[in-house]
Amino acid sequence: MIRITNSPVTYTGAGFAPAAGSEGRDRTMAYSILKAHNTAPDMDRLKIRFDAMASHDITYVGIIQTARASGMTEFPVPYVLTNCHNSLCAVGGTINEDDHVFGLSAAKKYGGEFVPAHQAVIHSYMRERYAAPGRMILGSDSHTRYGAYGAMAIGEGGPELARQLLCKTYDVAYPKVIAVYLTGAPRPGTGPQDVALALIGATFRQGIVKNAVLEFFGPGVASLAMDYRSGIDVMTTETACLSSVWSTDDTVREHLDLLGRGEQFKAQAPAAGARYDALIEIDLGTVEPMIALPFHPSNAFTIREFKANMAGLLHQVDEDAVRQLELKNPPASLTKKIVNGQFQVDQGVIAGCSGGVYQNLVRAAEILGRHPIGSGAFWLSCYPGSMPVMQELTRKGYISTLMAAGASIRSCFCGPCFGAGDVPANGAFSIRHSTRNFPNREGSKPGDGQVSYVALMDARSIAATALNGGVLTGADELPEPPADPAREPYQYDDSSYRSRVYYGVGKPQKDAELVFGPNIADWPEQVPLPEDLLLTVACAIYDPVTTTDELIPSGETSSYRSNPIRLSEFALSRKDPQYVPRAKAVLAEERRRRAGEVPDALLGHDPRTTGLGSLVMALKPGDGSAREQAASCQRVLGGCANIAEEYATKRYRSNVVNWGMLPFICAGLKEKNLQPGDRVYIPGIRALLEGDGEEVTATLLQNGVESPVTLRLPGLTREERDIILAGCLINFYAK
Repeated sequence: MIRITNSPVTYTGAGFAPAAGSEGRDRTMAYSILKAHNTAPDMDRLKIRFDAMASHDITYVGIIQTARASGMTEFPVPYVLTNCHNSLCAVGGTINEDDHVFGLSAAKKYGGEFVPAHQAVIHSYMRERYAAPGRMILGSDSHTRYGAYGAMAIGEGGPELARQLLCKTYDVAYPKVIAVYLTGAPRPGTGPQDVALALIGATFRQGIVKNAVLEFFGPGVASLAMDYRSGIDVMTTETACLSSVWSTDDTVREHLDLLGRGEQFKAQAPAAGARYDALIEIDLGTVEPMIALPFHPSNAFTIREFKANMAGLLHQVDEDAVRQLELKNPPASLTKKIVNGQFQVDQGVIAGCSGGVYQNLVRAAEILGRHPIGSGAFWLSCYPGSMPVMQELTRKGYISTLMAAGASIRSCFCGPCFGAGDVPANGAFSIRHSTRNFPNREGSKPGDGQVSYVALMDARSIAATALNGGVLTGADELPEPPADPAREPYQYDDSSYRSRVYYGVGKPQKDAELVFGPNIADWPEQVPLPEDLLLTVACAIYDPVTTTDELIPSGETSSYRSNPIRLSEFALSRKDPQYVPRAKAVLAEERRRRAGEVPDALLGHDPRTTGLGSLVMALKPGDGSAREQAASCQRVLGGCANIAEEYATKRYRSNVVNWGMLPFICAGLKEKNLQPGDRVYIPGIRALLEGDGEEVTATLLQNGVESPVTLRLPGLTREERDIILAGCLINFYAK
């Protein structure tokens, strides 16, 4: 299905050969795009300026508040503010809609583009309006991926967008570039999510493509429609890569013509002699319908494999649930859902930037064909990704077909992806064509005894399951599995946008007033890094990977994202409910120190030079969402550092740095067995950052016993050092 060559190769124009030396990196598509956007004198350490940016209503308030506090007077690049995450406005009284009102006022004042709630999912909108060959787009959402259009898009935490708003650059070492060579054509019944899950399953756990750019090309690209390409591309985030880019062809040209942007087309493909750091070969014709079992998209199996080994695989999910959700009382086993040798599903969802595209919903409608899904426990909901998609599905009768079959048609909304919509019942099993199935992300609250499960599947197999009354069914099991044409007939009508979207790019109204709701608060003051630090472990996580959803839960929690202090109350609340009180206790002691008192914790240390703070220890933190709140909430509570064996993503490490925390690396954390309450004394940390040192010998105090521990800060740039020294990005720019 997938073959990986994890060593450098050269593309000959007809195939691949082992690479000799470093020559040829400038012949990739990625190099050309990065070079065109790089403002640094060389290509080793890039300083990128983007063509456009996008944020949704979980992130844009904090970004604008950060940039405003740092001196921004107008948006210097096209900045799109969408409202697709908290658009239901169901939690927290008026605060969600208050943020939307703030967003519109900011678009008017600073010159931005404002997309009202229910009009479009952020990535659907950016594909339709901004993605084009050769462009670079930055988004405050991890699934910012528009590679199928020939663009390079990157999802980052809010501070990186604030930097662009302040006319600064996105600084990153030149990334690895990995070829993804596609051959063949998808077999009937196999959709883009199946290809994506196969790719994620083959790469994520081994870290093969971490922080790399995936470059898609090969004869197989021509067999894929634009929606199919985008469905694969958006899921590359789950491989932990930095970005992606695809070759362009007549399919892309015709699609841009359809969108009214045909003049933006450019042909692009790698040149013969292009050098890649690794090669992934995918024969599309060998990919089967897939399922990613809880609790990660990489936990992927063919549906055929799953059915042959249901009891064993479900038992493993049971064990994973107890371990990852830290359940004291194990819930009922999922094996109870095996009835007469078949697995019974409770819910299906086709939604968002990966599932809610036109082609997916057309296939689902064709499979269901107005056949009722039945009045049993199973139910199905469908969320088109944008109003133009909804209009075309309505015009051609597909919406009517889905509704007649019993599917619930929803608005353009991201909620099912992060636990703010279609939350399953306790013990229920949901199959979704969406982006993630992390722990808690579907809405579980294990502390309250509520646990449900999400598996990822393609829309085609979800529809086949719905047709079968909720019995798990791969689309290739249908008597006539549906095939996807390389060009899906489609008419684009953007009248819904023209009727509602505020187009203010390049037209700031500087006298306009920002409209603040009662929940919108400024960031609390952060202090510069002291000379020495005495840090208390407030949380220690020994899971193989820790997601940002575990660091700051999504779902209804995100309603409070515009109030940093209030939101911080939810930090690690589902993973470690005692983290917040532990961190607050340390912060209270630090405030006493700043007031001139000498807390008991500082006996034996100079309170004038030694600051108190908390830290989070995790083996590999930061997989998943780009939300800066995963780091900023720790900082608001007095966090000064993370200690990890490695960071799951570049974007989470950037969030840690931009909020003034030290991104320490420490080997052998399992053996050191850090626990809450342990302390780490780090002498001379300010001097280390003022210089160019990357390693400090700290003292670990555990149960009254002191031992040395080596903490490393590899790869910190001069600016990153200065941000941490200043206390956070806002302080750095305010200077």
